[in-house]
Amino acid sequence: MTGMKSQITNTLSDFFFEYETPRQVLVRNRRVGVACRVIQAGVLAYIIGWVFIYEKGYQSTDIAVSSVFTKMKGVGYTSINGKERVWDEADFVFPPQGDSSFVVMTNYIITEGQEMRKCPELQGSHNCSSDSDCEEGRFKRTGHGQMTGVCEKATKTCEVLAWCPVENDHDIPDPAMLLSAENYTLFIKNSVTFPMFGISRSNLVEDVDAEYISKCLHDPKDSPLCPIFRLGDIVRLSGFNFETIARVGGAIGIVIDWTCNLDKDVKHCRPKYNFHGLYGNPAETDKARASVGYNFRYAKYYLENVQKRTLLKVFGIRFDIIVQSLARKFDIIPTLTAIGSGVGIFGVATVVCDLVLLHLLPKREFYKNMKFKSTDSHKQVSFITNTCCCDRLTSV
Repeated sequence: MTGMKSQITNTLSDFFFEYETPRQVLVRNRRVGVACRVIQAGVLAYIIGWVFIYEKGYQSTDIAVSSVFTKMKGVGYTSINGKERVWDEADFVFPPQGDSSFVVMTNYIITEGQEMRKCPELQGSHNCSSDSDCEEGRFKRTGHGQMTGVCEKATKTCEVLAWCPVENDHDIPDPAMLLSAENYTLFIKNSVTFPMFGISRSNLVEDVDAEYISKCLHDPKDSPLCPIFRLGDIVRLSGFNFETIARVGGAIGIVIDWTCNLDKDVKHCRPKYNFHGLYGNPAETDKARASVGYNFRYAKYYLENVQKRTLLKVFGIRFDIIVQSLARKFDIIPTLTAIGSGVGIFGVATVVCDLVLLHLLPKREFYKNMKFKSTDSHKQVSFITNTCCCDRLTSV
């Protein structure tokens, strides 16, 4: 019992008060030494150059919560068959609430005085030669209403119950009716908050005050912080031609980029504006695409003995304002994590050099004997047996 206690005590003593370290072998080989240093230099360059300098591995990151408000300004003028009209922002912006995604009307087809009654279909929509070609109660996907079963002899088209007269949208006005939209201006108000760092910023930064806004117009070089944009400039910077996109419509993305290094003064956290054509390739012709432009319909209803409406097929430019953000700030945890992973990668040099030493070099057997120390179990048993015999002889 006493011997067992002594053994346990010795084991615990060895565990707490002894330190084990792996044996190292110093190999004097120029090729292996150079390879080891080259690999270590590459790992060091990766850690310093990529992890710390390029990827900013010593900083924590956060993405902003943002909001966007927009306001359009401008006046358009049209004259159709001697009928003059002035269009303001309440007429050509959809929706009017100032969202981050909206449409500015640049062209349109108007159908006035429509009322619910029976009338012939548009030629080419549903041609017929007899009443049997116009099945009562049927709808056609490209038609304008429900067929009544009558074939109109004058037009050779089916009669329909619809908003009459039916819309004729085959001929799109060229040039666009509202080319004056090129000079409209767009005001963007954007605010962002980085919750992790407790930082809030607005695109109306320190240098942008009321006096500056009243005079400025955005220019990537001369006025990069001005939040007022001319529509013609936006279209041009996105790679489109205004006259082409105004005729049939399209889509443009306005990207507000907040990439901030918060280790510097917060006043350096400022937005950058970029413009991208989202719909269609400017290099392609209209015939190369199956469907071109952007359009939708809306109606204005009124009473004139019976309910009537004015239908507009609107062609316009859709603007999508996209906020992308990334804020960085020094943090000890990612710093230590990056350093620890870098130290671990240094072990690659040792692994590669060991493979070369133990498997590729001519003296690999010599290096194996120097690196590994092995015991022979048969010799060990023989040694133990001889030791026991000697102890017995000595005792006799």
